[in-house]
Parts: sequence; C-alpha cells; structure tokens
Amino acid sequence: MLSRKYRYLIALAQERHFGRAAASCHVSPSTLSAAIRDLEDELGVAIVERSQTFAGFTAEGQSVLDYARRMASVEADFRLHLSRQAGDLTGRLRLGVIPTALTVVATLSAALARSHPHIAIEILSLNTDAILRRVHAFELDGGIVYTESCGGDDLDFEPIWQEQHVLIAGSKTGVGAMDAITWAQAAQLPLCLLTPDMQNRKTIDRVFDGLGLHPCPSIETNSIISMLAHVAVGSWCCILPRSVFDVVGAPQNVHILKLVEPAVAWQTGLVTLTRNPRPVGVEALILAARQLSAD
Repeated sequence: MLSRKYRYLIALAQERHFGRAAASCHVSPSTLSAAIRDLEDELGVAIVERSQTFAGFTAEGQSVLDYARRMASVEADFRLHLSRQAGDLTGRLRLGVIPTALTVVATLSAALARSHPHIAIEILSLNTDAILRRVHAFELDGGIVYTESCGGDDLDFEPIWQEQHVLIAGSKTGVGAMDAITWAQAAQLPLCLLTPDMQNRKTIDRVFDGLGLHPCPSIETNSIISMLAHVAVGSWCCILPRSVFDVVGAPQNVHILKLVEPAVAWQTGLVTLTRNPRPVGVEALILAARQLSAD
C-alpha cells in the first residue's frame, strides 16, 4: 500500500499549503513537513521548493508527485477489484462535471447506483480545463465535458447526452409570448452568460461569431445558480442547455424559448484516461454511460 509520506505529498499538491494539507491528513504541519523531508532523504532529491510558505515543487518533486498520484490510483483500483471479487463493488469514484451538466449528471449517478449500490460518488463542479488536467493527474476517475473538448490519443470519450440550447427569459424582457427566438434576436437582449473561460460560453460565442454577431452580455458569472437568479428577477436572459431543467425544473416566472436560425446541438459525455486494462471503477462508469446513451 502507498506510504503515508506519498499521501502527504499528494495532499500538499492539492492544498498548496502546508497547514491545510496537514489538516486534511489529520496530522500537524510539523509532522507533514518532517515526512516530506524524510522522503527527500530517502530518494536523494529535493522535492519541495524551500520558502517560508509553500512555493511549489522542484522538477524532481513533480516526477515524484506524478508517481505518487499514479500509485494512489492503482491502489484505489486494486481495492475496487478486491471488492468486486467478493461480490459487491465498493469504493469511491471521483467525477468532475462542467456546470451546465450538473443536473443531468444525476441520471448517470442513478444508472451507476442501480448496478453498484455501494459505490460512493464524489461530484465536483469544474471547468473543462480543470477536469482534463485532473483526469491526467489521476485526481479524477472521469469527467463530463463537451465532445469537442476531448482531443488527444490518451483520452476515451463516451457520448451520452445531446444538448439543445434554449433561451431563458425573465418576465420583464418582453419575449414571454414567443415560443422560439433566433440567435440574432437573442443577441439584442440583455444577456447573462457564463464567463469566457467556460466551455459552454465558448460554444455560444462561436455561434454568434458565425452569424457575424458580437453581443456584450450585461452580466457574466461562472455559476449557473447565479445566472438563474438574475433571470428570475425578470430583467435578463440567459442561454443554457435544456437539460439543465430536465431533472429539477425551471424557476418560476421565467420563459423558455427554443433557439433557432441556426438550430444547434452539442454532444456531452464521459471522458476518461486511456488505460489498458481499464480500472474497475472507470469501467463501471463507462458501462453506466453506455446504458444511458442506449436508453
């Protein structure tokens, strides 16, 4: 099993702070620091850049960290493998999800729970770049992203949902009587959109760019809840996948309009790191995703 010293190193990389890393490991900062110094002595390399505060890892330290993360992933998969042999897959899976898929991902969780009721699932709201970075670093077992984000021979992608984007209009915007609206008309409305670093915003901007339109949103936020709250007070509109409302429903006093001219759909699904053989937990996730896409 992975030495506690390597686990301390992984915690330090996650927290970027000696005190917080120590707290997450339920030890004192001095204990964590001493363990990492012992590891440096054992390996004969400097792992951490020395400073009054955490200043990052040396090149050798980054290599040690990569090894530790990989070994932690192997150990977790080994424990899942043993539980499966005992007849009951038990353990924890970590899934990063783009904000626009946080509601629909519940259907994936439900499909996985039906097959493996004793699997615990940790779901984190992250942007696409963070998801891919953490999948590569073995910090996540998988992620929910758009298809177009999944380039690279070292990634596998299982399409699950086809996203139809809609305009959600507040009661004071004057478009409540309409059933559909063109992208050109939407560009003239007071918009509340996700921030430009979010993949959903990038795809929306590409549609507007293709029409020669460059709307300037009144509000930008990285929170879906904040977007819907602003629309709910009546003065703004936002553009989101319809699936955001499929499970939890739409807020009161808002209108949902189909976006047309053009009609655009995006594919969303499960991304995992290519490995042979696949880890037991990742295989369970993929099978659940395939079950959903087949339904």
